Amino acid sequence: MLQKIFGQGKRLRYLCQDESRLGLKTELRRVVTNRGIQPVVRVAWKRKSFWLYGVVEPLSGWHFCLEYPKLSGQRFQEFLNALSSQLADDIAILQIDQAAAHLTSALKWPENIIPLCQPAHCPQLNPIERFWHFLKSHIKGQVFNTLDELRVGAARRRHRLHEILSQITPERVMSLTSYDFILEALFYAASM
Repeated sequence: MLQKIFGQGKRLRYLCQDESRLGLKTELRRVVTNRGIQPVVRVAWKRKSFWLYGVVEPLSGWHFCLEYPKLSGQRFQEFLNALSSQLADDIAILQIDQAAAHLTSALKWPENIIPLCQPAHCPQLNPIERFWHFLKSHIKGQVFNTLDELRVGAARRRHRLHEILSQITPERVMSLTSYDFILEALFYAASM
């Protein structure tokens, strides 16, 4: 039935989108020490940061992220255009929150992306939040002196975030983002 609606060779995909800030301020985690010994942890309080705009597809485990210096409607438009190119002939329903940058009338939504707003103040409904949490768990407790060091990593030549993202398998993304209520709705819609 979807082929009749969308045409031959096109797929309908369900994607979840959000942004996450990464920066020099150290994100702490628990430190294990002997009983009675106060843990000593290096902490940086610098406020420089950048934003990752991303999408995940709970059904297949596909993910796509781009880095931007700030959060804005213009950057979101650039991200939508890049996502549209990545989708090629596919059509995506894109779950978004109600951030001002997502709802501005200045946005020109690509033809192959259909926005779907989640209820306000409900980030727990967006599966990409668990993806961000998993991504940040790989840099928790680390101290970075510059944003380039965060991107590249100490004593590494490769892009640090690219390295982390490239190691996240589709199976891992699916296990993090495949909420039962989303899968049930998708399977129900496919059976109609």
